Amino acid sequence: MSSNRLSKVPHTFVLLFSLIVLAVIGTHLLPAGEFDRVKDVKTNKTIVVAGTYHQVEANPLSFFDTFIAVQKGSIDAAEVVFFVFFVYASFYIVLQTGALHSFIGWLLRVLKGKEVILIPTFMYLFALGGSIFGMFEETFGFIPLFVGLAIAMGYDAIVGMSMVSLGVAMGFAAAFMNPFTVGLAQKFAELPLFSGMALRMVSWFVFVSMAVWWTLRYAKKIKADPTKSVMYGVDMGKLALDHNELVTKQFHARDKLILWWVVGTVALLIWGVIKKGWYFDELAGLFLIMGVVAGFLAGWTPSKIAMTFVEGCKDIVFGALVIGLGRAILVVMRDGKIIDTVVYGMSLPLSAFPRWVAAEGMLFVQTLINFFIPSGSGQASTTMPIMAPLSDLLGISRQTAVLAFQYGDGFSNILWPTTLLPVICGIAKVPIERWWRYFVPFFGLIFIVQMIFIAVSVMIGWQ
Repeated sequence: MSSNRLSKVPHTFVLLFSLIVLAVIGTHLLPAGEFDRVKDVKTNKTIVVAGTYHQVEANPLSFFDTFIAVQKGSIDAAEVVFFVFFVYASFYIVLQTGALHSFIGWLLRVLKGKEVILIPTFMYLFALGGSIFGMFEETFGFIPLFVGLAIAMGYDAIVGMSMVSLGVAMGFAAAFMNPFTVGLAQKFAELPLFSGMALRMVSWFVFVSMAVWWTLRYAKKIKADPTKSVMYGVDMGKLALDHNELVTKQFHARDKLILWWVVGTVALLIWGVIKKGWYFDELAGLFLIMGVVAGFLAGWTPSKIAMTFVEGCKDIVFGALVIGLGRAILVVMRDGKIIDTVVYGMSLPLSAFPRWVAAEGMLFVQTLINFFIPSGSGQASTTMPIMAPLSDLLGISRQTAVLAFQYGDGFSNILWPTTLLPVICGIAKVPIERWWRYFVPFFGLIFIVQMIFIAVSVMIGWQ
């Protein structure tokens, strides 16, 4: 892909600000409305009450509000923005100690000529984590390591990002027992917990294997001709590791100690998320401890650790700002009171279609809704109380409605700019428009396969 073609792609800020403008226009064209909401005693979540949509007083936003939304979005996403700063800067300290470079060099020596096996191995592992216990944010700390590893193997940052984020996203989306999507949606749909697992396991294997194939296909292409990389011409800074330099680097005892400390931190992170419900605040604190202790283990002074931390923050400013812009889109729609209107408007046409078409329509609607409600649990509590009874009226099984939600919420998590995608791209130092060039064709392909699975579930009367 030529640099001339890439230069015609608008800057990420331009793309996101254009979406903010469209959202502001929407507050003038769409009626403001809301659903009534109640607290569900079974799940302890606030859910939408089906059939209660009503119009409320309009609040169209002005030209000035368009620019204010950038500030409000950045503040609204502050915990995510600073989480990215702390995670990346903490890992930057680990990178600067040289321990990861030594480990990658050792790995390249051990797997000389067979490095490609790392791609499917880790993608399937991350996909299992995404499916079994809803792992997603927990993988953020792995991204810089795998980006550096992929570059050292002769690939690019997209391959490294795919090994982690595409793998876990496929596992999360096509999960057979993800408690945050499948489990929660089945509770709202009043289905036995984790029922219908057989079809979901087949689905998981198909989608993860497709992702592995897509990544290997791309990796082989750019290994043969680096100019075909969608990242061609992008400066990866300290994440770019030199293969020849790495293979001659010795793996010292201090390097091993630092890496064991990192592994222990990640293990503690997974335990904290699963057992203690840790989220951004706790994870940010944990990564800070990881970075500081790694610096001390390397023999650094407190001042050197602090200066290296600041260098890491400078390196990730672009990615952090993108998150604020993405959140501004949601802030505009929330302030303009049109999010519920969009959800209601998209659900209405489904009742007019035959059940086969309506089932596919549910998938399409849930995928679009994930743009406006990027939280899996938030989308489940908003849409499943509407879609579950609607599926009864249409003669579609509630399992099919859950599958449509699961697919719609999950696969677009690495497509829409309002989801965690800007966070992932920021940590990986991959411009979001470059990721889209790689991922959008694949998304089109897997969307067709999603439609096939939905059709199969309708055909077999999946219960």
